[in-house]
Formats: sequence, structure tokens, C-alpha cells
Amino acid sequence: MIKKYTCQNGLRIVLEQIPTVRSVAIGVWIGAGSRNETKENNGISHFLEHMFFKGTKTKTAREIAESFDSIGGQVNAFTSKEYTCYYAKVLDNHAGYALHTLADMFFHSTYVEEELKKEKNVVYEEIKMYEDTPDDIVHDLLSKAVYEDHPLGYPILGTEETLDTFNQAKLKQYMHDMYTPDQVVVSIAGNVDESFIKEVEKLFGSYEGGKGRDDRDQPQFFYNKLARKKDTEQAHLCLGYNGLQIGHPDIYNLIILNNVLGGSMSSRLFQEVREQRGLAYSVFSYHSSHEDSGMVTIYGGTGANQLDELFDTIDSTLKGLKAEGITEKELLNSKEQLKGNLMLSLESTNSRMSRNGKNELLLKQHRTLDEIVDEIDGVTIDKVNQLTHEIFTDDYAAALISPDGNLPSNMRR
Repeated sequence: MIKKYTCQNGLRIVLEQIPTVRSVAIGVWIGAGSRNETKENNGISHFLEHMFFKGTKTKTAREIAESFDSIGGQVNAFTSKEYTCYYAKVLDNHAGYALHTLADMFFHSTYVEEELKKEKNVVYEEIKMYEDTPDDIVHDLLSKAVYEDHPLGYPILGTEETLDTFNQAKLKQYMHDMYTPDQVVVSIAGNVDESFIKEVEKLFGSYEGGKGRDDRDQPQFFYNKLARKKDTEQAHLCLGYNGLQIGHPDIYNLIILNNVLGGSMSSRLFQEVREQRGLAYSVFSYHSSHEDSGMVTIYGGTGANQLDELFDTIDSTLKGLKAEGITEKELLNSKEQLKGNLMLSLESTNSRMSRNGKNELLLKQHRTLDEIVDEIDGVTIDKVNQLTHEIFTDDYAAALISPDGNLPSNMRR
């Protein structure tokens, strides 16, 4: 059972006690990501995440790393469009130590100039590494095509130009403004009891935040088509369709639809593009949900001389899905796969911590396993087919990275 507690300052704590394991996962979730940024400070959420590991008033960067290695634990962090998470997984007898260390990083990171300089270079290299993976950056290019100048179109890593402007004062101001208690959730899953909530409250329950985030502008979905020339061996193509926001009533219908289309090895895209035609090694689809919007993305990578054929095959697969609808077998298989993935994730304290943290931060609710299974079982062929026609219209955005930077001729018609 999940226990929820709200501190006096508005910070929320969620605890799922699992007495049958010997591990504990602790995550500090903050409702601030690249969507909260401006053109001038793009990348600051991600850079702040990096700097949390570069030393506090009592620990150096090396000591932070050694403190978790010495207890056989793991510590890491990540930044997304709408949130940032710092987390640790340790043996249950080290839970208190891990919590105090995460709190030390959260409240007492120093952001000294020497470490800022070194970490900027690290992120510069991360950006360069990202630029060397066209199958990754094409997804950012699609976000730019869809959201244009809206912050959802910004790259999470930022740019070398914005990164160069970051200093101690800017980091502290951004944290003061955006890491407000009402936007922070501490999620714990594992072998600790309810008394652990009081430990979290002692550390996180009394700090005050700044102004908080401004009201977010709902993004408009643009159907732009962007192409970029790059010296690559393959052409990397992404198509984007207007999707559903987090918590939408049809979200499980869409999850099933996506699984049938390109979310598994038995999906239509995988079978048609890779298995039948041998056009791509990697082809798939996925759905991204945001607070007030969403996007279904189809990706395929192929030789530049086969790009037209790849697009035609994707297009014909979508037309076939709309004309024929999904089959009873596809529906049943997708439901069982979804329920199987859900059940398997329950075996990991880290997965439970992540699910609970995101649910509390973004949805402010926690459904039981039975409620989720009922939602999945409630998906019908008619509901999925109706959604297929609503999403896969003739309007779509596209992004391409290829040796010549030319969109497929059949896409330009």
C-alpha cells in the first residue's frame, strides 16, 4: 500500500513499504525540466542536475561517489522535458545514510567555479556525443518541428552558447525559483516502515521556495517538416502525430494502439518494414505524454537510396491499420504484454519508486494494480480503431537527418 504525506511547506512524500525485499529506492522528483527554461537559459535544468554531484559543503565530488560505492549502492539522476529526478538505491540498512546524502546534495551543493568549469566541459562533450548519434538527435529535430519556439521544442542538454553563461548565481536563482516545495516529491519504495516518512520530513519539510513556476502555455502542434544534412551512413526519419496528454481517458487505448503499430517485435511496422522488406534494422513507434499535450512518433533508419520506399511502407502500414482496424489477436496480445510488463516492474524497488514519484508529481493520484488492470482490460477494438482515425490523419510533422538533407519526394507531394 502507498502512504502519502504532505509536509507543512507543501512538499509531498510517498512511501511504498515492501518488507519482502532488502533494498530501498529513494527518489527526489522536481517538477522542473527544459520546459521551464527560456532561450537564454536552455539547458540549465540538466546542468544543475550535473552540479548536484560536484560537491557540497561537507563532501567533495569524489566523496559523494565513494560514499555510495562504499555501501554497495547506486546513485544517479536524469532530466526530462517536465521534471528532474535524483535517486539512489541501497540496501535497507543504508536507507538513512542515502537519504541524508541526497538531502545534502539538494540543499548544500556549492557550485564552485572550478567545478563549474570542469562540468561545463563534460556537458560540452555530452552535446558532441549526442551530435554523433543522428538516430537520437532526429527526435529533437522533430520536437523543434512540432513545437517551434515553445520550450517543449528546446533540447534538454541546451547548447554550448547557453551553457557558457551559467554561473553559481544563475544556478542558485533557478533552483530558488523552480525547486519550490510544492513542486517536489520524495518517493521511497522498499524495506522501510512509515517512521521513514518522519526522517524525510525532518530534512525536506521546512525549507521555503521562491516564486515558483509561471503558468505554462499550452503548446500548439505544428505540422512542419524539417530536414538536416549530415555526413551519415543512414537516413534517419521521424514522423510526428498529435497525441494525448498525461492522464487522458483514452491513454490506455493509445498504449494498445502504439503497441500494435510499432511498440513490439510483433508490431505491424516491425514486421512489414524489417521482417518482410528488410528496409531497416531499427523501426519503432512510441507515445510521449506531457502535462497538456502529447505526440506519437514513428522512427525508421535506412539507406538514403531506400528513403522513399521506407516512407511509402510506413504510410501504407498506417493506411492499412485505419482501413482494416486491429485484430482480436493483436488486442489480446497487446493487453497481455502490457499487463506482463506491469507485473514484472513490480519486482524492482526502483521501478516502483519511479512510478509512484511520477504519478504523484504529474497526476497527484495512485491507482491500484487492480484498477490499472481493469483499465487495460476495458480497452476494446472499437475504441482503438476510433483513436486510430483521430490521430493518424493526413497532417503530420516530420524530421529527417540524412547525407543529402532532402525529404523523400513522396513526402513533399
